[in-house]
Amino acid sequence: MINLIVTGAAGRMGSRIAALALEDPSFRLVGAVEHPGHPAIGKDLGETLGRGALGLSLEGDLAAVLRRGDVVVDFTAPEVSLALCRLAAAQRKALVIGTTGLSAEQRAEIAGLASAAPCVLSPNMSIGVNLLAEALRLAARTLGETYDMEIVEAHHRLKKDAPSGTALLFARTLAETLGWKLDDVAVYGRQGVTGERPARQIAIHALRGGEIVGEHTVIFAGPGEVLELTHRALSRDIFARGALRAAQWVVRRKPGLYDMADVLGLKK
Repeated sequence: MINLIVTGAAGRMGSRIAALALEDPSFRLVGAVEHPGHPAIGKDLGETLGRGALGLSLEGDLAAVLRRGDVVVDFTAPEVSLALCRLAAAQRKALVIGTTGLSAEQRAEIAGLASAAPCVLSPNMSIGVNLLAEALRLAARTLGETYDMEIVEAHHRLKKDAPSGTALLFARTLAETLGWKLDDVAVYGRQGVTGERPARQIAIHALRGGEIVGEHTVIFAGPGEVLELTHRALSRDIFARGALRAAQWVVRRKPGLYDMADVLGLKK
């Protein structure tokens, strides 16, 4: 049985990860963490999940809780995830990080810290999204530069970063497949007189509103036809289940930085 710690355990994602872990005999939930000022600190996790008392309180001291676990699942904020990585590297604890909005510098530091403890880092833990990323590689290789590529993503009104980590994952996948540098070809929305669209361009458009869990469409517009590949998240549980699958996988791995393609065996 895997001893699991969930950070942000009272939040939208953390609470679902904790709830599903409680139903999975592969896991023993040994820690639930929130930031020190959170009003749920000291409360029983089961009561915050609406399940009755579990005898496991929400705690604010991550370093102390970390000692009890085999693996930590984290969907919080970039600065929190980075602090967690530093602690996990010092204690040689496995990590699964689904936080989005990480800067290039933060991602680079996490990659370095992963040399001390295995880490799965992915902006989207959904199995369907990661299978779609593989399909995008095939489409980009087949269609090449003769088709224009656009990405449209939509999320709930509370999401803090734009474009989404998943949209950036898709954009990087397309660019890498075609041998482009994303920074050279990316456009984030359009306004004004933009001129004709160049062939080498990947445009990303972000929509925000209501309670949309997450929708991503990648459009290939070419001569005489349009191909659209879409993923719609109907529940946050798809991300939580993917994260738990990653947690089961990463505890058996050597130190290093991994992603969901590694977890799902999609890399050749």
